[in-house]
Amino acid sequence: MIHLLITLGTFAFMEFWAWFMHKYVQHGPLWVLHRSHHVRPSPRPFERNDWFFVIYGAISAVLFITGDNGDRWWFWVGVGIAAYGTIYFFVHDGLIHGRLPFWKKTDNVYLRALNMAHKMHHKTQGRDHSQEFGLLWVSPKYLRLAREQAARREH
Repeated sequence: MIHLLITLGTFAFMEFWAWFMHKYVQHGPLWVLHRSHHVRPSPRPFERNDWFFVIYGAISAVLFITGDNGDRWWFWVGVGIAAYGTIYFFVHDGLIHGRLPFWKKTDNVYLRALNMAHKMHHKTQGRDHSQEFGLLWVSPKYLRLAREQAARREH
């Protein structure tokens, strides 16, 4: 049970961490890497921004390798980071940015709200004046807008 709590706690913390890193580091001193993500359309399948996946994947791998197959608590932190990274890849890169060709559209209100919020983030090409830096947490205004759009489509 403690392993599940560590994993879920790490996963939840990663949303805050991703928001913080995105807002203050990626749009700050590491803009040199993140800038490639704000250039559309991206000229290459691999962006400099993808190094963030490599970095977090390496951290997760080190926690797995040194975690004695789950006997040490940090193994489960690695599981939480890997789980968050997996969700991030499928939702952000796959659905929102269309880097996975099989997942183009959805009628899910929550996922549509995520997409709207992320489009607002990319409204500016530069590092300043962006908004909506998280991945899974969505401002209530975008949930309202997505619900209103869904209701209009039903009628």
